[in-house]
Amino acid sequence: MRFKAAALQFIVIAMAIVAGAMPSRAQTRSVQLVGLGDSLMAGYQLPTNESFTAQLEAALKAKGVNVTIANAGVSGDTTAGGLARADWSVPEGTDGVILELGANDALRGVAPEETEKNLDAIIAKFKARNIPVLLAGMIAPPNMGGNYGERYNGIYQRLADKYQLTMYPFFLDGVAGQAPLQLEDGMHPNAKGLAVMVERFLPVAEGFLAAIANKSK
Repeated sequence: MRFKAAALQFIVIAMAIVAGAMPSRAQTRSVQLVGLGDSLMAGYQLPTNESFTAQLEAALKAKGVNVTIANAGVSGDTTAGGLARADWSVPEGTDGVILELGANDALRGVAPEETEKNLDAIIAKFKARNIPVLLAGMIAPPNMGGNYGERYNGIYQRLADKYQLTMYPFFLDGVAGQAPLQLEDGMHPNAKGLAVMVERFLPVAEGFLAAIANKSK
């Protein structure tokens, strides 16, 4: 009996050691992000593996981050379009959203108040689903005029403050106006341009992921 009891105790201890040595499912699961945006997110005229989401995912994985970033960018999309598809573009199980919309609103002269209303509604949807948002900001083109720019350019900071969001002030930082980093249309980034964007965006993305990890504890 003593032998059986000792053997049973040994087995229990051994199983506990093995269980302790094995990482939990939560630790090994890939963090699921979705990039909800327009052509800047989609990777206009570029191979899938050169899009913003693909390059950002690769950069994060190179730093040892277990993450998957789905590309829900649609070329030509406005904030109204993003609002209409927000629910089905971001499936259940999504851990966070990179929200990049509004550039096409400015190009089309959509009233900034309407753009802000749509973005607010999108963010509210994700908040209701308990999905964190990283908000990528945009700046109105100079040709839209000073009045339009003043009304438009404060949208993203106001929403970030309202919802306490992680925010990246200008999605095209480092690329806007830089011909070698753009396609021939002078508007969209090429693969090198997206690499610059990812490099600058990376620290903010890492902070966003850290906040998600802390929230899940």
